Order: sequence, then structure tokens, then C-alpha cells
Amino acid sequence: MLSEDKYFQTLTEDELWQRYCGFLDLSIDEFMAIQKELLMDEIERVADSFLGRKIMGNQKPKSIDEFRQLVPLTTYDDYEPYLSERQEDVLAVKPYFWCHSTGRGGNFKWVPHGHETVEKAVKRYVSTMILCTCKNKGEINIAPGLRFLVIFAPPPYTSGYIIGTFAERFSLRIMPPVDQVETMGMQAAIKNGFQVALKEGVDIIGALASVLVKMGEAMSEQASGMKLSASMLHPKVIIRLSRAWLRSKRERRGILPKDIWEAKGIIVGGLDTAIYKDDVTHYWGNPPFEYYGGTEGLVYALHSWTKKGLIFVPDLVFLEFLPYEEVLKIQEDKDYQPTTVLLNEVEEGKLYEVVITQLYGMPLLRYRLGDIIKVVANRDEEAGIDLPHVAFQRRVGELIELAGMARLDEKTLWKAINNTGIKYADWVACKEYDRNQAFLRIYIELNEEIETSQLESMIDEQLKIVDADYKDIDSYLGQQPVRVTRLLPGTFQHYTEERTRQGASIAHLKPARINPDETIIKQLLGLNDASSEQ
Repeated sequence: MLSEDKYFQTLTEDELWQRYCGFLDLSIDEFMAIQKELLMDEIERVADSFLGRKIMGNQKPKSIDEFRQLVPLTTYDDYEPYLSERQEDVLAVKPYFWCHSTGRGGNFKWVPHGHETVEKAVKRYVSTMILCTCKNKGEINIAPGLRFLVIFAPPPYTSGYIIGTFAERFSLRIMPPVDQVETMGMQAAIKNGFQVALKEGVDIIGALASVLVKMGEAMSEQASGMKLSASMLHPKVIIRLSRAWLRSKRERRGILPKDIWEAKGIIVGGLDTAIYKDDVTHYWGNPPFEYYGGTEGLVYALHSWTKKGLIFVPDLVFLEFLPYEEVLKIQEDKDYQPTTVLLNEVEEGKLYEVVITQLYGMPLLRYRLGDIIKVVANRDEEAGIDLPHVAFQRRVGELIELAGMARLDEKTLWKAINNTGIKYADWVACKEYDRNQAFLRIYIELNEEIETSQLESMIDEQLKIVDADYKDIDSYLGQQPVRVTRLLPGTFQHYTEERTRQGASIAHLKPARINPDETIIKQLLGLNDASSEQ
């Protein structure tokens, strides 16, 4: 019996809820008390290590306030080259494993995690499974042996280690298995995972929201002309597809993934959750449950059963928050010394960059994640949750600033483009210049015909509606800053195929929507030119 399985054999539902979801009952003062105790333990553990001395000097802070005053904010560069070379002798505690991020600009970030961190994280993975499948407080709708259809990159990517360590402690039927993703390659393994799911069914589905939407679209298109293959001539598959066909006919529409699988929960993460929430629900049947985590800290925050906002967990990392005004000051003056606030000091409606300190002897201290979150509520009175609720907004720097007045992020641009009603495959946007004038350049692959100038005007009008600052650009400066470059059908698909051939992870199969690297723009234009010559 695996370590977490035993609790489902010995504890009552109330006791299980308390073990895995009891953090939602904490008051903000209780949350901060846990944070303080764990931080002081962390300082004690790392103070004499090489990296601890490198960051803190020879001082050992005696309080949270002293820690924040004496220890500078850090980035990955402050730990180089020790982490990228995975030098364990510079650490205070021997790592359980090293994992790396999907990387930006082609560079991976290697991060160690200790045994205690992993054990705490596994509990939060169980929390995720419980919360994504319940609609009311206290419900336990999972048990060991649940079927988990999940799309992930294999180890040493963080997602692969998360799935692998979870499966070592809680009985899961993972589709596709971790070792299959490593040996077969991601695309082939995913295809095989869906074939197994057709036979076995699924309880929970996990992936990036944009990936689920693309798969939903593709499966719906394929279903209309589906032909039975040898692998589909299985009684369970035939029954499942027959039920899906009957449901779709009854509702007078095509077959959707939710007709094939009635999953208890859908787990997604990242910025695109808010963008694709309705589409995920349309294709897969359940509103997505959001998970906020990453390479540096594994688990940061989860939805509650209400799905109203992300709620930070108290025992994986120590949390600080850099007010957005301070972020802007740092960007203007690299020598500026910013001031952070703690979770009990954040204000509703404001933006913050998340700053973490790893716990249990790991090396990252006052580390800037580069993630911007918004506090959407300080508490949920109706649900009785006395902790701030946040929403993930964007990465630092993923903004297009125009005329010193409007700052456009992916959500704003996506909403404006979507509100035009124009059918499109995908788009990217960046800031470009024409002599002394800055403008918004949108590269978009359309699925219908429209004059470019008309589309520019439509997007401009929608931006005026969805962004209060943007509308002032025209009234004050007399500018219409939207410029559109149309890409031929298939351009983004060809980009994905090229990235797949290059061995890119699933997170890098699509270009960044906001301010993609210049080489990516050139690649898209090159693929577009190649398509025009065919």
C-alpha cells in the first residue's frame, strides 16, 4: 500500500478533508504563524551553507522583518553557475531530485527539491484531486486507483517529476504512463493515452487550458468523419462511442469530448486558464480547476471548491509580494531597493509580483518568480474562507506599452480580438516602431476573409471598449495604433510541427503571444512565405 493510500483506508471523510484541505480553514493569522515558523527553520538550516552565505552573508536574521531588511531580492543569476551545474556541495540539504523549467530564451533553470518538500507537495497534489472533484466543502469524491488522463512533459521537466512522485505515493492509473512518455516521445504517448482512456474511461483530466481546447476542436472535427479502426473494436470503446453519438444527436450537435468522457474534474494551470475557461467547459464538460505551481516551488496556490480564486498554501514556500508600483520602479532603476508586503498585507484589486523563499533547506531566498498576480478578494465570506483569493495575470515584461498610456497584456488583447467575432486560428502581438511612432503589430492567422484595414479598425474599437487607458490614445494623440499582418492558413500548425521535430516541450510548441522573440516572428513569416509559394 502506498504512503497516501493508507489514509483513505483509515481516516473518515472529515479527517481526510482536514488532512488535505484543512489549510482552507486557517485564519490569516494562523497562516502567517505557519509561514513565520517555517521561515525561521529555513534560515537556521541554510545559514552555514555555501549558497546561504553567498546570499545572506555572515548574518543570520532573527525575525521575518530582519530577513526582509537584510537579505536582497534574488533572481536565478544570483545562484549561477552552481544550480545549472547541479552542485550539491553548495546546498544545505541533499536534494531528493533536480528538475528544470521549460526555459526561456533556450535556457533551462535547474532547481533542487528536498525530501520534505516533495512530501508536502504530494499532499497538495491530493488536495488538488479532492478539490477539483467536489462542489461542496467536505466532499471526498476520489480514492486510490483513480484514472488520470494527463498531458505533461517527462522528467527532468518539473511536470514529469510531479506526476512521477505523486504516483509513487498515491495509486493512480496515469494515461499515458510516465515511462511511456520518456520512451515513446510525447506525441505518440499522448495518442496512446487517449486510446487507453477510450477503453478505461477517466476520472480526472489535466493539461494546459489551450492544449485542451485545441484537442477538443480536433477531436470534434475528427468525430464527424470517424471510422472504426481495429484498436476501437473493443466492447467498452464501442459502448462509450455509442453513448457519445446518442447524446450528441439528442442535443443536435457534433460529438464533443465530454460526450465520450464524463470526468469528475478538469485541472489546468497558467495564464491561459482565464482566456479559455468557457471553451474548456464547452468541450470537456466541467469548469476548469486552476492550479498555480512552478519549478521553483512546485505548488503555490489552488482553487477551493468554489473556484472563485487561487488560495495560497502555507507550507511549501515562504511568500512575499512586490507591489506592481515597486516592480515598475525596479525596471526604471536597477539600483532601487523595493519593499515587499506579506499575505496579510495585500490589498484587494491590486497587482503584485510573487516572491518566494524555498523551505526545508533548499537554496532560493527571496526569489523573484516574475509572476504577476491580482488580489481579487481578501476573503470569501459565503464559503467561510478567511484567506486572500488571487488570479494569475501575466509574467513581468509581458506587456505592450503604447504612448506611455496603455499597457496591454494577453488577456486584454485576446478579449478585444475575440469580441470582433472574426474567426481565427491563432495570433501573436508585439510593439513595433514606424519612425518615431510606436504601434501594436498583430500577426494573425484568419479562418475567414476580411480586409486588413477593416480588421485593424475592429480590433481598435474593441480595445477602446475593454481597456480604459487605450481609448485615450486616440483622443489625446489622434493615433490608431493597430497594425495587422495576416498569416496564411496553416502557419501556426507548421510552427508547432517544426517545434515538435526539434524536440520542444509541450509548453514551447506554441510561440509566446506577447512580445515573442524576433527569431520567432521571422520563423512565422518564413513559414507564411513558404505556404504562399506552394
